[in-house]
Amino acid sequence: MSTFREHTDSKPKNSGTKNMFDNPLLEGLTRVNAIIPITIYYVLPVFLFIYGALYTPLSITRLSLLFLSGAFFFTFLEYILHRYVFHMNTNTETRKKIQYNIHGLHHDYPKDKDRLAMPLLASTGLAGFLYALFYLIIGINVYGFLSGIMVGYSTYLLVHYVVHAYPPPKNFLKELWVHHAIHHYKEGNHAFGVSSPLWDYLFGTMPKKN
Repeated sequence: MSTFREHTDSKPKNSGTKNMFDNPLLEGLTRVNAIIPITIYYVLPVFLFIYGALYTPLSITRLSLLFLSGAFFFTFLEYILHRYVFHMNTNTETRKKIQYNIHGLHHDYPKDKDRLAMPLLASTGLAGFLYALFYLIIGINVYGFLSGIMVGYSTYLLVHYVVHAYPPPKNFLKELWVHHAIHHYKEGNHAFGVSSPLWDYLFGTMPKKN
């Protein structure tokens, strides 16, 4: 019987990995090369957008505005999920185990490239759920709005991958590396934005300047 491995590490490791499951099949489902979902969620919204343009009465202008709205909405969703789900209050053993397996393991092994993105099975299931949910709420507008969300998600994955896998550049983008490094190595209750620090500014979780 496969069981979750318990959290035993207290300091981030700059190399190595750790299994979540004893069963190799289940363990394999928890890992993914981030380039795969990055590619999928940049390509899939192109087809959604084109479908909306060709097979619905939505104009290109309306689809574009919906796309931009979805991309912006994702930055908020990214912040909220990271702050309140990935860093949920672990006041019970069950919550502690859930939090560790969905995000704490990444904090223990932040350089593990196989765990820099949500497992593919989970992300595709979530994408299908969001399509159904938003279709019920906003109808055919979903083709523009969800396209923006997907591109926002893929951009988040790309930023998250490069800040963990590569040294910071010598330009303004270095701030993204610094911001996320502070979250991992110094102030875990600050700097929740990955693709943008916008919501950290707005909700008072920007790290202290030093």
